[in-house]
Amino acid sequence: MPPAAVAVLACPVCGAGLVTDESGLRCATGHAFDRARQGHVTLLPPGGSPHDGDSAGMVADRAAFLAAGHYAGITAALGDAVLADGEPRTLLDAGGGTGGHLAGVLDRAPDAVGLVLDASRYAARRAARAHPRAMAVVADSWARWPVRDAVLDRVLVVFAPRNGAETARVLRPDGRLVVVTPAVDHLAELVVPLGLLTVDPAKADRLAAGLGPHLRPAGTTAHRERLVLDHAAVRTLVGMGPHARHLAPGELAARTAALPAAVPVTVAVDVGTWARA
Repeated sequence: MPPAAVAVLACPVCGAGLVTDESGLRCATGHAFDRARQGHVTLLPPGGSPHDGDSAGMVADRAAFLAAGHYAGITAALGDAVLADGEPRTLLDAGGGTGGHLAGVLDRAPDAVGLVLDASRYAARRAARAHPRAMAVVADSWARWPVRDAVLDRVLVVFAPRNGAETARVLRPDGRLVVVTPAVDHLAELVVPLGLLTVDPAKADRLAAGLGPHLRPAGTTAHRERLVLDHAAVRTLVGMGPHARHLAPGELAARTAALPAAVPVTVAVDVGTWARA
């Protein structure tokens, strides 16, 4: 666990700072949190969390899809936005899953350390090995984050829920939130034939309404590219996201089999930067 990453954490029980010990983390008042053998630490609030996060299958699909490089363009666009305001020293990827996007950003910021917060223990197991300067924490993105006040240079959110109040609390005064959200035409070629969820045309307005009380917009860039995927990659793409929860077993395979052998797929996302209000 990188010491600089541990230094920004807070005890989820009392809010005190955390330090490492032989078994994991502890605070000055005696609350202790074991480090799992896979390398992650669970810092859920007292009473746990009602959110389980992604399943093992969804996480495996995400890891495979990112490892194949299909979303490398999104990672690059994310990194461009993160570095646009100078090189950060501390980053947190909220709902960061396997840590693939954070790892790509850390590769471009050699003096930075990162945290992945995710509700899924399956994701945290993989995120713990994503990068030598990152650590993974199982946490509830909708509750108070196990992070000290005003200690982070960047918070990243890629296709994950946004908690505006907590983001504003943990960012330094000059810190930035960088959010990647799907545009209306994202994966458009797959929506009808596979019966996928559509992107709400008012998504940008809802994003602004949710973050507005705590953060102010500081710029947006659009990233567009065209992928050509085989059937295995299409199934993995669908299986790693919320679409997987809305398709019956076997339905995805049957619908994918009816597609051309090489499937053109539009990647269309908006990368927004937000500052503290």
